[in-house]
Amino acid sequence: MRKLSLFLFFTVLWGSMAVAQQKPGMDFARTEHNFGTIKEELGAVTTQFEFTNHGKSPLIIQRVSASCGCTTPSYTREPVLPGKKGTISVKYSTVRRPGTFNKTITVYTNVPDTVYVLTIKGNVVPKQ
Repeated sequence: MRKLSLFLFFTVLWGSMAVAQQKPGMDFARTEHNFGTIKEELGAVTTQFEFTNHGKSPLIIQRVSASCGCTTPSYTREPVLPGKKGTISVKYSTVRRPGTFNKTITVYTNVPDTVYVLTIKGNVVPKQ
């Protein structure tokens, strides 16, 4: 009986520690997108980063900033409920930007002390 009690005690303790270690926030399906080789005459290319709120309270994106003016992010403005999905859309302007690029998008939320970083990259072929 004593062995069973100890086993149950440690099982409950281990389970509660695992739950306590779960960090609130968002999980991205991917954090990087490679556009590959694209033509300058396209004008702009866009990709979306999908995320899931794995916390226990609504997730609010407070702001999203890009590493340069050539990259324009837009994002889900309403709170994302636990277990639900949201998106961050990123548009990169190819006009007068031939060559390789590697840009970051920083996401700030209501999760304390947590910043998420997304990356887009590729190579723009100049107009002929």
